[in-house]
Amino acid sequence: MEGGGNLEAAIEQLLNVEKQMRLAGDVAGTKKAATEILQLCFDAKAWKTLNDQIVLLSKRRGQLKQAVTAMVQQAMQYIDQTPDLETRIELIKTLNSVAAGKIYVEIERARLIKKLAKIKEEQGLIAEAADLMQEIAVETFGAMAKTEKIAFILEQVRLCLDRQDYVRAQILSRKISPRVFDADPSKEKKKPKEGENMVEEAPADIPSLLELKRIYYELMIRYYSHNNDYLEICRCYKAIYDIPSVKGNPEQWIPVLRKICWYLVLSPHDPMQSSLLNATLEDKNLSEIPQFRLLLKQLVTMEVIQWTALWSTFKDEFDNEKSMLGGALVEKAAEDLRQRIIEHNIIVVSKYYSRITLQRLAELLCLSIQV
Repeated sequence: MEGGGNLEAAIEQLLNVEKQMRLAGDVAGTKKAATEILQLCFDAKAWKTLNDQIVLLSKRRGQLKQAVTAMVQQAMQYIDQTPDLETRIELIKTLNSVAAGKIYVEIERARLIKKLAKIKEEQGLIAEAADLMQEIAVETFGAMAKTEKIAFILEQVRLCLDRQDYVRAQILSRKISPRVFDADPSKEKKKPKEGENMVEEAPADIPSLLELKRIYYELMIRYYSHNNDYLEICRCYKAIYDIPSVKGNPEQWIPVLRKICWYLVLSPHDPMQSSLLNATLEDKNLSEIPQFRLLLKQLVTMEVIQWTALWSTFKDEFDNEKSMLGGALVEKAAEDLRQRIIEHNIIVVSKYYSRITLQRLAELLCLSIQV
């Protein structure tokens, strides 16, 4: 009780100092007094008092922006040192209410929301976590680092995919231009200071641009798999394949190249598919997986492919994808593979025949005449 009395007395004393400094317009003094009050509460492990003081100080008449920013930033360091989950959530919510609507602490608020969404997700409340994350439009934050913005939007996309909200996932994913991943960070010059709007450094836990590129395309694969858009899935794997860290490691590029081949074969015939197919066949790395080179070669050769022979040759490879990077192919893949081979065979037949009986066509396509 005595300790509590001492704390209250010390806080009262500092509040008077803070008032004098604030009214005098002393930025450094106000910041120092406000942060010392928070430090006292933290040292005493008085979490409820800490929350109360944060709210009280932020609402004081004519409170300086710099003081509010310093308080929010300091209190954010205490979040990971809270004794239990309830206290942690309470502190995050307090800081969030203080930061709400204040443009000078918008980045801190975005980070707070991200922490709260992570807690909600761990509790199994994915819909709540997704709703929380969607409150924040980080693409408008001028002072936030580019990689942190991208990481935040990708987290929004991931949570939408987890709750199977594919429409919103697509809308959010369009906020990121794939060209942004091709920029060379070393050539980017730091922007000069414009007033107080200096671009902040991204926190240490934010992945690099190339890691974010991989995360982006992996999420887009999940989105396109929902629609069975094989060509787009293939293009996503191609983008992952072109990442230097993947291309330099056979353990990583072999499974990715296998996926590229499968999804190329599954894609309906069109100019883009044809172009990608020929480009992939010219890839020297394809010689490491000769089975797949043979598969693609069959598709570009104007000869009828016997479905039964092809399936018996490649069924094991098809099933092996489950244990590979990226997991099994989409559910309809086996059925669509057969449709794709039939499509190829019809194109071949149309080149060689001007007239053909239904019986002969059915034999070539490995189909029965019965509809």
